[in-house]
Amino acid sequence: MSRHARSERPRGMRALGVAAAIVLTAGAGVAGAAADGARPSGASVAPPSTPTSTSTPISASTTPSPTPPPDAVLTLVAAGDVLPHLGVVADARTASGYDFTREMAPVEPWIAGADLAICHMEVPVAPAGVKPHGYPLFAAPAALVPDLAKAGWDGCSTASNHSVDQGEAGLAATLSAFDAAGLGHAGTARTAAEAATTQMYRFQREGQSVTVAHIAATFGTNGMPVPADYSVDRLDAARIVAQARAARAAGADVVVVSMHCCVEYSSDPAPEQIQIAQALADSGEVDLVIGHHAHVPQPIAHLTGGPDGTGMWVAYGLGNFISNQGAHCCTPRTDSGLVIEATIRQPAGGPARVEALGWTSVTVDLADGHQVEPLSSLAAAGKGVGSLSPAEIQARHDRVTAVVGTAAPELLTPPEPSGPGPVTERVATPPTTPSEQPSVAAG
Repeated sequence: MSRHARSERPRGMRALGVAAAIVLTAGAGVAGAAADGARPSGASVAPPSTPTSTSTPISASTTPSPTPPPDAVLTLVAAGDVLPHLGVVADARTASGYDFTREMAPVEPWIAGADLAICHMEVPVAPAGVKPHGYPLFAAPAALVPDLAKAGWDGCSTASNHSVDQGEAGLAATLSAFDAAGLGHAGTARTAAEAATTQMYRFQREGQSVTVAHIAATFGTNGMPVPADYSVDRLDAARIVAQARAARAAGADVVVVSMHCCVEYSSDPAPEQIQIAQALADSGEVDLVIGHHAHVPQPIAHLTGGPDGTGMWVAYGLGNFISNQGAHCCTPRTDSGLVIEATIRQPAGGPARVEALGWTSVTVDLADGHQVEPLSSLAAAGKGVGSLSPAEIQARHDRVTAVVGTAAPELLTPPEPSGPGPVTERVATPPTTPSEQPSVAAG
């Protein structure tokens, strides 16, 4: 279990209603009449007399109405692939090791400003004795993981088609690095016991406890075998629904699912993505679905179903957060990605729900140290940055907006934390039937 310390956002003073006392005097009626010009012309005004009435005086109630307790409100942000190609690694190199925080610094307000920030770790950490490596069998420097924590991330999904690029040793090194940095992780496990737990993030807000569960799964592992006794959660709607149901039984108020699927470099979600997302929405057990793997932004949609039948948000593909991809290797659309911001509201005594979703776009300046830049706000201001001219910023932004759609608004300013960061822990959520056991299989 770990806790990330975050500064608490200043709270505004709430206005208090004050009851005004009503004072009745014997001459009040006379004064009112004089003020209204109600006295007949030439009439004299008699001096006030001693009241003789024995009736009970009318008084205002002194018992104020109870103030409803405030709702607990959280923001959750999620971003695209953390994909450390060797070019990204080279630019993070320092005299004493690596510093990846420099590359994320321009967008750190969007990460650290959220109550809960979830990234997607596309590749494994290099095990002991293995140098950093790029495609096709990735191995990231271990320093990347604590730098993610320094930038404000609280945890990541770790299920991807590259999860076992470095075999058992790489999978273990990845999760051990996350544990050491105090970061949560979802989608891979070192043991059957760990696979039977769910990543939870617990918050205290406005006298309430709000718990967010994170589940992650991938379509495959590029044909690489998953080591015995280890697991990479595979994409299966029925099993994910069972996991979500078990997480709620274990105390989760909100369930977020990271879905790693299906066709690279396609701006349109594949039929499988749409079918799985709708199945999760129809279950009523999932609040938000976050998509990865395409390396390009894909649409955001609000599907029918969801908890209470009020709908479920899905961001089919968040593209890349940081990578060395772009027009030189793949498609120009790989140079940018989305950061989504979900608003979670929990009324006192009521269920927590994702009530809104918005997005901002980010882009990587490959020629300026692989800096991740806030694309949406730069485009809105008509500014360039680093090696990117205003025209290039606008062109990249136009490519993003062409595919995201209009279901969710674009956001130009970062969120602010509503209080301390989460308590991060794994909670036992054993499946209820053998058929729901996490799969351990080759991709």
